[in-house]
Amino acid sequence: MKRLLLPLTLLAGLAVWAVSAAAPAPKPAPLKVLMVTGGCCHDYKNQKMILAEGLSARANVEFTIVHEDAPQGKDEREHRVSLYEKDDWAKGYDLVLHNECFGKVTDVAFVDRIAKAHHNGVPAVMLHCSTHSYRAAQTDEWRKCVGQTSMSHEKNRDLLVKNVAPEHPVMKGFPSEWLDTKDELYKNEKLWENFVPLAKAYGEDTKKDHYLIWVNTYGKAKVFGTTMGHNNSTMEAPVFLDLVSRGLLWACGKLDEQGKPLPGYEAQQK
Repeated sequence: MKRLLLPLTLLAGLAVWAVSAAAPAPKPAPLKVLMVTGGCCHDYKNQKMILAEGLSARANVEFTIVHEDAPQGKDEREHRVSLYEKDDWAKGYDLVLHNECFGKVTDVAFVDRIAKAHHNGVPAVMLHCSTHSYRAAQTDEWRKCVGQTSMSHEKNRDLLVKNVAPEHPVMKGFPSEWLDTKDELYKNEKLWENFVPLAKAYGEDTKKDHYLIWVNTYGKAKVFGTTMGHNNSTMEAPVFLDLVSRGLLWACGKLDEQGKPLPGYEAQQK
């Protein structure tokens, strides 16, 4: 009887292959998300926790939160977040979530430095008053980063949100219509060239529709934005948190065409 003899090196290699084939693939590290929040007119103390907890329950993300408000007696809208004084303020993060309200900052170099980090490739999520932040500065870079120019909003009221891009991955699972109660409709004054509308609501003052959910490309960065979210009740809504979770993953390239997290980027078991 003839025996097939295999070299020891080949046998060892087969053993290593068998073990590695049986071992599960390592899970991806959480996406490192920087949340910048603070300013006037909103309950940022509670909103930062609503967002951090709600999004972590939906995606594999890890938050670092920078919450700054103006010193007592100073105008919140004029405050300059100290982190933004550094050229490399976004270094080490996979995405920056902006939920801030600093509309009276006028320093062009300061505002351009914030936008530059995104232009160079750091993805972004823009929520609510981030769209109105830095609008007093004589530069369009932040507005290009957001994707639209908006200088005012309508009164706080119920908004009927209509999904205009149901096949977009970010809008998969978002209803064809959703009632966003007690929120503010921001007026679209200019839509920049890479703005892609995803949902709209009707403006009672202007007698026309305004887009309030969108995606954008700014330089090398993908940007997701929504002007919804004035009140905590909107931010706590599962529909809103699901939407922002998909937008965050999309901006990072971790959302599939069906609107589901890529393997390893769904929420992790604690």
